Amino acid sequence: MKKHKFTYEKSGVNINAADNFVKFISNISSKNKGNKKFKNIGGFGSISDIPKNFKKPKIVASTDGVGTKIEIANKLNKYDTIGIDLVAMCVNDLIVQGAKPLLFLDYISINKIDLKKLKSIIKGIVKGCKISGCELVGGETAEMPGTYEKGKFDIAGFSVGVVDEKKILNKKKIVKNNLILAIPSSGVHSNGYSLIRDILNKKKINLKKKKFLKKELLKPTKIYVKEVLSLIKKNLINGCANITGGGISDNIKRIIPDRLTANINLNKIKIKKIFSWLKKNNIADKEMLRTFNCGVGFCLIIDPKNLDKVKKFFTGEYKPYVIGKIISGKSKIKLNEKINWS
Repeated sequence: MKKHKFTYEKSGVNINAADNFVKFISNISSKNKGNKKFKNIGGFGSISDIPKNFKKPKIVASTDGVGTKIEIANKLNKYDTIGIDLVAMCVNDLIVQGAKPLLFLDYISINKIDLKKLKSIIKGIVKGCKISGCELVGGETAEMPGTYEKGKFDIAGFSVGVVDEKKILNKKKIVKNNLILAIPSSGVHSNGYSLIRDILNKKKINLKKKKFLKKELLKPTKIYVKEVLSLIKKNLINGCANITGGGISDNIKRIIPDRLTANINLNKIKIKKIFSWLKKNNIADKEMLRTFNCGVGFCLIIDPKNLDKVKKFFTGEYKPYVIGKIISGKSKIKLNEKINWS
């Protein structure tokens, strides 16, 4: 009886395919660096310089994923935007503390290497890095048969930024009568997709036949790096918050000092069409506010005298607007009025 020869490839892991993918990443990264050789890709670790124009540089690090938004990408067989989401979820957290994103690494785990799918994801990651002004310096692609079902995968990102000690945004800069500004989101961003998918499944909605939902549910997360760093450079921000899981309330109260309250008027929020659609699916106001950004992707806390200056740094649909102010109080946040979902 002929004995079965065991190989890594027969068990479900194709090293050659992984090597080809690394070469692709190296080539696409080189092109985005002005044809300079990108030596970090393919090495055991990445080496990067700390910028010299920082007197007392502090390193800030962040890691995140895109949650079950990847299941929407799988359902629609469209993967060119979730890489942007991945970068956004990480770098938008860095700028909250005033840090400039420097480098980014990704982790992709998949049941079987699909070069077309992976290349599409990486192109999005490279685009996200370009928008945020950081470099893709490495990552890991893990082929994991038996862990993921056919066609399934997950992605995670890790980013590092740097901030001068004097430019760190902390609670101490936030004072009474500061204004709270909302910067609009591009849409749902990358939070709340398990609830969205539950609605789609329970209501038997065929996503492929719904043009509006197809467009909205894979819109990439807005990257706020360029505008926010410009404001920090001009000393126009006292604090800011990235509105992700937990919504407006949970994220803003993380940056509010003791004995102060973020007094927010919910009726000031400019609701996007996708949130009106979600609300119609029998979701309570409280659940909406805890699960989704509801149209507010990022918040700034500023001195009232700087309002007009701050607005000039934004264009089009991302112009910030006032939704509240800092007042005295024991609770970190106070939500007033009701959102107009229409």
